[in-house]
Amino acid sequence: MSGINGWLILDKPLGLGSTDGVTAVKRALRAAGYDASKRGIKVGHGGTLDPLATGVLPIALGEATKLAGRMLDSDKIYDFTVRFGAQTDTLDLEGKVIATSDVRPTLAAVEAVLAQFTGPIDQVPPIYSALKVDGERAYDRARAGEDVVLASRRVTIHALTVTPAKAGAAGLSGEPAAPNVTAPASAGVTEVTLTAHVSKGTYIRSLARDIAIALGTVGHVTMLRRTKAGPFDLSHAISLDKLAEFGQARTLEHNLLPLRAGLDDIPALSLTPDQAELLRQGRVLVGIAADDGPYFATLDDSPVALVEVQDREVRVVRGFNL
Repeated sequence: MSGINGWLILDKPLGLGSTDGVTAVKRALRAAGYDASKRGIKVGHGGTLDPLATGVLPIALGEATKLAGRMLDSDKIYDFTVRFGAQTDTLDLEGKVIATSDVRPTLAAVEAVLAQFTGPIDQVPPIYSALKVDGERAYDRARAGEDVVLASRRVTIHALTVTPAKAGAAGLSGEPAAPNVTAPASAGVTEVTLTAHVSKGTYIRSLARDIAIALGTVGHVTMLRRTKAGPFDLSHAISLDKLAEFGQARTLEHNLLPLRAGLDDIPALSLTPDQAELLRQGRVLVGIAADDGPYFATLDDSPVALVEVQDREVRVVRGFNL
């Protein structure tokens, strides 16, 4: 069997953690005749997705794991529903209510306030997050009853719009998410579904909290679905049942997205055999006629390295062992 190198994109179901997704892929590998632990097949995820969220979870296999860090830095797109009138300590359905309000904003007010949260913004992460405080996870300290204070961070919201819930999107409770409905301009809404295109490090639960506060009320997230992570969207995603089916049918390798799929946002750089050999040795290529920036260096159709071009010199960022 040839090596396993590429991407599987899971449509992560409710309640499954990102590491559980990796475990499911390893199980499918074993069913397909591979044993990741014995054959040295590396498997990793390209960006944590909370158990209470669903959607796009990129899983890298083999040499694609070298690109997992790049996936962590990529933009994401989420659909999420904010329910107004109650704020929880976790900022979602899992937590206990810590504040309430009788104020229900109009849909027009929601649409008007979104401009305040578009572009670079400062955001305080949820205390129930995996960020570390003095070496401990914030959520561990919060669950122990400690007062957790997290510093604000600068993130970028590239786009933020009111949108109908997508068909099949489930709330954090597992129930279908309610679509936005047309209401009289003066009527308050109980909840609203939004779509956000965000930079790395953005917490959607914090965004929902802050939008509600700006509207003179409080709120929490009842549905969160990632529809895109880097170059991967739901059109690439498969269910856990389909993953298991590929494993049992021993067709897993044939259903991988290629390693190149994780680099669709950067151009290719074609190499000669001599140039490819030099890069594999960690050498620098000089006199290359290419604009500055990152490239995916290939020899014919075979990936060689992720490289950076600067002043006509090519340096390896990540080399691939294929």
